[in-house]
Amino acid sequence: MATALKSPKVPGGSGKFNWLAHVKYEHLMAGVSGGVTSTLLLHPLDLIKIRFAVNDGRTAAMPQYRGLTGAFLTIFRQEGFRGLYKGVTPNVWGSGSAWGFYFLFYNTIKTYIQDGNSAQPLGPTLHMLAAAEAGVLTLVMTNPIWVVKTRLCLQYTEPGQKVTKGYAGMVDGLKQIYRTEGVRGLYSGFVPGMFGVSHGALQFMTYEEMKNRYNLNRKRPIDARLTTVEYLTFAAVSKLIAAAATYPYQVIRARLQDHNHNYKGTWDCVKLTWRYESWRGFYKGLGPNLIRVTPATMVTFVTYENVSRYLLDLNKT
Repeated sequence: MATALKSPKVPGGSGKFNWLAHVKYEHLMAGVSGGVTSTLLLHPLDLIKIRFAVNDGRTAAMPQYRGLTGAFLTIFRQEGFRGLYKGVTPNVWGSGSAWGFYFLFYNTIKTYIQDGNSAQPLGPTLHMLAAAEAGVLTLVMTNPIWVVKTRLCLQYTEPGQKVTKGYAGMVDGLKQIYRTEGVRGLYSGFVPGMFGVSHGALQFMTYEEMKNRYNLNRKRPIDARLTTVEYLTFAAVSKLIAAAATYPYQVIRARLQDHNHNYKGTWDCVKLTWRYESWRGFYKGLGPNLIRVTPATMVTFVTYENVSRYLLDLNKT
């Protein structure tokens, strides 16, 4: 990671770079807190977004929804309150671990580049580099959880009807997928997920640059603490920009992970989506997604910023 840079020395150390000196587990704990909190609050919107995304109009088994409100009411009527929270367990695990690892990796890489000086500005390129590397590492560790979460969200049932190809829960889903599809099944959607690394890189670069420039304009250190409203604003703007720019990969990824479809691979999914649905197919579920991810990101980031600051200050005392 960041191999093009000269390896910095740890201040007061032996002259050799020590990775552990820059690993702050407070970032992991704060990221987990933010991810879990936002997931518990907004999971139903995530479920609806996934169902919109995989609906290609050609699969008869899939329910048809008329808008966000219609989808919410239909799912609640047919599947009950629990139906709105299908897949919430792997989503909590996935979101919590993903945000935790992402913030841990990102801050470790960023601190490595800064040589431990958090007041040193990096600029857009290095921010994107750190975020992209953190995204790849996080995806490798969490992709199986996202596969199970997607499939649990796509188990359609009506009152009194048994689920076909059903999973009893996250652990059962992991076991069944591994038993029937092997490691390859657990990493369905990994290729478009790699493209999705650009989403996190763009989001974090925008977020960090806005914070830095805001503090510089106020003649303050770039790592100065902001207010809750300022964190919320920067998180929302950065997420909207990243989501609008990179949403198509999420549609392709969800369709590849959906056991109701059979695609030969990523390119086959892209071609069929374009052939039957044109460009609009790549943006199915964008509305519910933006309604979900914007407040989710705001909750995640403001929780992370406050919890990490509290834990880091606590560790100094």
